[in-house]
Amino acid sequence: MLRTPPPTETRDVVETLHGEEIHDPYRWLEGDDEDVSAWVSAQNEYAKSFLRGETRDDLEPRFRALANSAAYFPVVPTPNGYFQRYTPADEDLPLLTVRDDLDGERRVLADPNEWSDDATLTLDWFVPSPDGSLVAYGVTEGGTEQYDVRVVDAKTGDTVDELRETGRTGERSFAWSDEGFYYGRTGALEDGGQLDKSLAYHRLDGGGEDDADDELPIELDEQTWAGLHTDPDSDYLVVELTRGWERTDVYAARDGEFEPLVAGEDAIFEPHLRGNRAFFLTSLDAPNYRIVAAELADAAGRDAPETFESVVPERDDAILRDFVLAGDHIVAHYERDAVSELVAFDLDGTRAEDASLPELGSIDEGSLHGSMDEDECFFRYQSFDHPPTVYRYVVGEGVTKLDAPEVPVEADLQVERERYESADGTEVPLFVVHAGVEPDGDNPTLLYGYGGFELSQTPAFRRYAVPFLERGGVFVVANVRGGGEFGEEWHHAARKEHKQNTFDDFIAAAEHLVESDYTSPERLAIDGRSNGGLTVGASITQRPDLFAACLCIVPLLDMLRFHRFLLGASWTAEYGSPDDPEAFEYIREYSPYHNVEEREYPAVLFKTAEGDTRVHPAHARKMAARMQAKHTGDAPILLREERDTGHGVGKPTEMIVREKLDEWTFVFEQLGVE
Repeated sequence: MLRTPPPTETRDVVETLHGEEIHDPYRWLEGDDEDVSAWVSAQNEYAKSFLRGETRDDLEPRFRALANSAAYFPVVPTPNGYFQRYTPADEDLPLLTVRDDLDGERRVLADPNEWSDDATLTLDWFVPSPDGSLVAYGVTEGGTEQYDVRVVDAKTGDTVDELRETGRTGERSFAWSDEGFYYGRTGALEDGGQLDKSLAYHRLDGGGEDDADDELPIELDEQTWAGLHTDPDSDYLVVELTRGWERTDVYAARDGEFEPLVAGEDAIFEPHLRGNRAFFLTSLDAPNYRIVAAELADAAGRDAPETFESVVPERDDAILRDFVLAGDHIVAHYERDAVSELVAFDLDGTRAEDASLPELGSIDEGSLHGSMDEDECFFRYQSFDHPPTVYRYVVGEGVTKLDAPEVPVEADLQVERERYESADGTEVPLFVVHAGVEPDGDNPTLLYGYGGFELSQTPAFRRYAVPFLERGGVFVVANVRGGGEFGEEWHHAARKEHKQNTFDDFIAAAEHLVESDYTSPERLAIDGRSNGGLTVGASITQRPDLFAACLCIVPLLDMLRFHRFLLGASWTAEYGSPDDPEAFEYIREYSPYHNVEEREYPAVLFKTAEGDTRVHPAHARKMAARMQAKHTGDAPILLREERDTGHGVGKPTEMIVREKLDEWTFVFEQLGVE
């Protein structure tokens, strides 16, 4: 084991921002030259010296047993088949499959395991045509989320057409038409063009070159992302333009002329089409969301959402998370205290029935898909003690299990719901998971949090946390402000100048676990990823005494420069812009990189990825370098930077096992788990 981290050269850059002199001695680590590559290699070797040994050897067989089970992804129904990604137990990557009926054999339409020897080419999304005769899917390399789009015949798997290098195209920005499809595209990653966005139309017989496609007359700025919607029985293309996770403009086009449906409203509108009628999930006058509807022929060009018909009103006791149209019904997915509920309504909003779901679980975001002609829908459901399982719901007939993995869990897990008080008196919920431990103040505990972008942290099966729970660990998820657990208001309570509320809630969760005798600061670790990496990064700089260890994964940490890299400029609606003097003041107060002081810190494992196209690896590099220089204690400050992968999409099973072994080896050793 290497006792000291590799030295990091300081090359101080000093700039004055809004009257304050800011020192940045590690800015050179933002680059990709040979010096940076050598430094990263040295840091990886240093991290490996801590992450290889008896603990890892002990955990590896169990992790591989947990990994060696099939994985089933959401089912998308069409009149001529059921499409699904599915990973067999002995494969690294999911296959794209279709079956003619639910009892039939799966036909493999695409097998990424055969595309490359090192499993770096992956299939991350797909959209079948309305009749199920074709399916389009996105192919990316090394987790960059820069896609080629391939269209194949659903009977044979033969390629019908292909578009190369369309950028960040995905299922949300893809919509079929009679003779082709509409899609969103971005510029090349190498040119910094991820935020250079446009919408286009491609004819299937048009030669396959996207430079020959017709560009739509819709302008997209850095803050705005587009969703595209069509229906085989509709004359319209509907485009939703969501700006900064806080408002949506919606336009409808017939014969190429775009007319506004919604414009200038400070609310979210997410359309679903049924013929020439549009149903909207909206936060307009409803922070917990409701459903409204309009006839497109009557509404197009009027921009009058107040005239839309109210179909399903807002509930005070639950958040309407999403819905689908299934035959003659609306099937609505609600969250009550971050736990899913499923309710069916007639198309006029009359409540038909509540579906029966297992307790304390969640429907995966984006997994709910309805049939056009049948009163059925499909979803993937999971909980802390319930692996991700695909279910079918038929209105009037109930919920049945369709595809379930067999994951070997050798403990009787208990899930408890608790509440605690944050710094300003706000009551915040959390989930506590364990295998019957006693609150003796000495249980190894891992606290997870996120707190941003209105994303709810719901019950989910943490496959690789099972050995920790089996050996007396406690796993906790805190539903801190900034997420969507209680709707738009919960999110807005920790945006921009209120962001400190996220960190206060998370720190208060840790204090609650100590005060409730679940654990002690010496046996408490924290975990956060992406925006959650910011949450734990701020927590260890504000309260380093409260934690023994920290997993800080693909994090945002230099909050004075986040908007200068990759997708960062599109997040200023969430955090504020450091170029704005008022926003600079509150961002500077919490920016983890700028608040590292000479003092003792808990052990930290920073993890990032060379191919991350969302959060630049410079955040983790610079923070690790600064903490290694300022840290006065003996706990290790480690950086692990992966190659041939990105922010987290499309990782092969073998890579996931290696990464999880890194993380849990670190947690086991720092918390003294036997």
